[in-house]
Amino acid sequence: RPVVWRGMKSVQPEVFLVARPEIDYDQIAAYLEEVGGQSWLERLDRGEGASDGENLAEFAGKICYRAWEPGLNPNVRRVRTDHQKYLENILSSAHGSVLEHASFSFVLHNVSRVATHELVRHRPGTAVSQESLRFVRLADIPFWFPDWARADDELMKRSTALLEQMEEFQRWMAGHFGLDEDGTAFEEKKHKTSFMRRFAPDGVATGLLWTANIRTLRHTIEARTDTGAEEEIRLVFGKIGELMLAEAPALFGDYTVTDGAWIPRWRKV
Repeated sequence: RPVVWRGMKSVQPEVFLVARPEIDYDQIAAYLEEVGGQSWLERLDRGEGASDGENLAEFAGKICYRAWEPGLNPNVRRVRTDHQKYLENILSSAHGSVLEHASFSFVLHNVSRVATHELVRHRPGTAVSQESLRFVRLADIPFWFPDWARADDELMKRSTALLEQMEEFQRWMAGHFGLDEDGTAFEEKKHKTSFMRRFAPDGVATGLLWTANIRTLRHTIEARTDTGAEEEIRLVFGKIGELMLAEAPALFGDYTVTDGAWIPRWRKV
């Protein structure tokens, strides 16, 4: 929840999981009837606690080897029927390509442009739609302070004073350019807003929709919670890790968390 610090809005980064895979089981059943793999679907957990992301990853793995039943592929005499063990084998054998079919979308709210500049370095397997400060005009400059900074009174006094001055300048420019006056064209507002954002710090809180597949998620959770990673992005990806552990425990349950670092049992899947 935002906290007001002497007129300046202090915020906390938040993560919302807003979209996940949804399987059309009727269509999967139609395909499996064609290839003789109906029993796999009968064994599959489709109850309330089932994860379509996990099921999709298993489906992708099974299709690679036609491993629905022994004998469908003459080279396969035995198939794994335990869902948990099957996915564990996917991880341990680094057969990570099948994890790319399942993607999850997160709203990253009140994250700084420091964090988003780090985030966009991870391009494979992702999609990004970020709030545009060319269109969204700033009236205030919401800002995240880590606990160690909050504990430094002199630092907080000086930094909040600087942010308040920058906020006042944003409001002055809006008035100076007449952006709220009747008749000001949207193109003019956009042009001036684009200029005004140059006077906001990289630490200004913003928001974006970030989508990533499971393979990418495993890599970024490990990389961006590492003790050497930037501290805000460590906080954000710790939250993403917790969401994915709850969402797909068979694919994220191999991590151990030490001092905030998510360390997988199997790397480079």
